[in-house]
Amino acid sequence: MPEIINESVSVNLVNKQPSCLVWHGRRYTIAKIGLHYTEHEGQVLTHIFSVTDNTTYFKLKFNTETLLWKLLEVADGV
Repeated sequence: MPEIINESVSVNLVNKQPSCLVWHGRRYTIAKIGLHYTEHEGQVLTHIFSVTDNTTYFKLKFNTETLLWKLLEVADGV
C-alpha cells in the first residue's frame, strides 16, 4: 500500500520526462514511467507521473506554474 508523502523533491529530466529524483539526499534513477496524465488545479496545469526505479514506486506531481515537483506517494516492492 502506498505511503502518502507530499514533500518537495528535485527531479532531473531527459526529453521532458523524469529521469531521476532526489529525496532526503538520496538519488533514485527512474527506470520506467508507468503512467503520465495531466490535471487542472483551478487555473494551474499539473502533470502526474507514476514511476519506478525497479524497486520502489513513486508518484510525482509537477506544477507548471511554480515549476516545482512534489513526491505524492511511495511504495516498496514494486
